[in-house]
Amino acid sequence: MSTSSTTDAPPVIHRLRKPVIDRLLTVWGVLVLVFLFAPIIVIVIYSFNTGRLLSSFEAFGLDSFAALFSKHVLSDAVMVSLRTGFIAALLATLLGTLAGIALARRPGRWAAWFMGLLILVSVTPEIVDAISLLPWLVFLGQDLGLSMFNDGTVRLVIGHSLFSVAVVSYIVRARLVGLPANLEEASADLYASPLRTFRRVTLPLAMPAVLAGLLLSFTFSLDNTIVSSFVQVSGSTPWPVYVLSALRGGLRPEIAAVSTVMLLITLAALAVVALVLRRAGDSSAQIARTMAGG
Repeated sequence: MSTSSTTDAPPVIHRLRKPVIDRLLTVWGVLVLVFLFAPIIVIVIYSFNTGRLLSSFEAFGLDSFAALFSKHVLSDAVMVSLRTGFIAALLATLLGTLAGIALARRPGRWAAWFMGLLILVSVTPEIVDAISLLPWLVFLGQDLGLSMFNDGTVRLVIGHSLFSVAVVSYIVRARLVGLPANLEEASADLYASPLRTFRRVTLPLAMPAVLAGLLLSFTFSLDNTIVSSFVQVSGSTPWPVYVLSALRGGLRPEIAAVSTVMLLITLAALAVVALVLRRAGDSSAQIARTMAGG
């Protein structure tokens, strides 16, 4: 009798401990989510503030959202960010797609070195990129007389697309590495030209990753502050730099309102990215292996 009760005790204790551990892990997960999203929730709530300053909440209203249309400084900064993000996303997607296809379909000794360079671009602090870009753009625009590099939009596009090119390359490579190349080989056996094979076979296969990289590049450009603050010129101030300069005079509710709008745009873009990758069957583990150079 005593032996039987002794052998039954550990399973009972184990069954009792498991719900306690599950509850603790659930509470811990909730606390982590609150820690991450509480600032964002606060700024969204304060975007409906009708007060003069963001820190002094008076009443709920839509006055701060109307300022986006009545204050040209706000609308100009938002339009600069949207225009720069769109152009930078197109440039990064074009270069990153070609790089990702080359890495997946033409592997060799060069691929390891090229992946190393992409990883180096990804891990380099933005402040280093900004400090490096500024004298380089000044040299091209003023010393060499290439006036296009004095344009604010051109400068912002170059600065924003550096990191995005690496990200698009990772995603496109991850997509194609997981797919066999027999369709492209069959197209070549049927005497299709390399360009035709690229348009009809390779590009459609990579299109989900291309679209995902395009949207991610756009969202990365929207919140690029460090590089933008170094390379921007007068008349082409993007939204993050405008917010940074507004800190000196005190944040106003319209800053929170426009930030809320930008947040919704970013969430919509990320939702489309998740949907595209899910339908394409790309796994996060596959993309992670690619980003690690595997």
